[in-house]
Amino acid sequence: MERGSPDSFTRLGTLGIEEECFVVDERGRPTSGTDELVYDHEPPAILEGRLDHELFKCVIETQTPLIERPGDAREALLEVREALVDHAEAHGFRVAAAGLHPLAKWRELEHAEKPRYRSQLDRIQYPQHRNTTAGVHVHVGVDDADKAVWIANELRWYVPIMLALSANSPFWNGFDTGLQSARAKIFEALPNTGMPTCFEDYEAFDTFERRMLESEAINDRGELWYDVRPHTGHGTVEVRTPDGQADPDVVLAFVEYTHALVMALAEEYEDGALGYQHRRELLDENKWRAIRHGHDATFIARDLEGTVDLGELVDRECERLGIDGIREVYDRESGASRQRRLLEERGEEPLCESLLLAVE
Repeated sequence: MERGSPDSFTRLGTLGIEEECFVVDERGRPTSGTDELVYDHEPPAILEGRLDHELFKCVIETQTPLIERPGDAREALLEVREALVDHAEAHGFRVAAAGLHPLAKWRELEHAEKPRYRSQLDRIQYPQHRNTTAGVHVHVGVDDADKAVWIANELRWYVPIMLALSANSPFWNGFDTGLQSARAKIFEALPNTGMPTCFEDYEAFDTFERRMLESEAINDRGELWYDVRPHTGHGTVEVRTPDGQADPDVVLAFVEYTHALVMALAEEYEDGALGYQHRRELLDENKWRAIRHGHDATFIARDLEGTVDLGELVDRECERLGIDGIREVYDRESGASRQRRLLEERGEEPLCESLLLAVE
């Protein structure tokens, strides 16, 4: 069985961005297209080995090449997006992004044939059969395995902030859920998802990963689908929280924030900080608030004394870390609000058009 290694953790601050997107037809509706785009036709060079499908034949995933410096993230993301859009258009498809496609009805969509997904469908059943979700995953390199686990532990409190800012999936299976990120709740129905517990060190995480593999709870380490995790193969901390986004500026805001958080936490670790080691249940409450209220969420504070509004948190984080992307995301209309407004004011066609992947 494939195992990770503490030796993977060699470099601090490198980046990688994974995006899950929807293959859609000329009217912007989800359609089966991943077989053609992944298997039947040669992808553009930059997507070679970095293009894959997900559970449904309408969901496709891209990965950027390794990004050495944060300043190169925009160019890397846009280059991959442009290649995907061109590849799709050359074969009669378009590409859209959101946490859930508002018109996707899981009973009407085809599942992938890949043995990995067939095995998951057989093992997990209903929760996986309906899993039409799409998200953004940000990897940040960490140069020490114990440090990576400590950072992942501490990042758990920040996960709901990112989810609230990214909330872009109010509709699921054709109806309004009343949530801002229904994707997060749909995905949590799978095993080994949601907010992870705290791990003492790399050895503790490695023991857990090994036991899950040996007990056949998972088929590979990639099936530990938690909101944040040390990636023992890439040598990164991976944040898997945000909903999919059509606008690259929103994705890049989360890349900037995740990178800044990891670098700041790495410094705390090196200075001997003990960390908060929060109970998972309190973090689950904050995540629920993000799912339900999005930009209007109020969270239990990091020191567990009182509550703090998302807007105040964003201002505080931008000043503390010297960033501005998440403030711009907060100040604009949320993805969930925009989807609801477009559907009510203009109907399905403009809503679908608004979700098409932007490349600049």
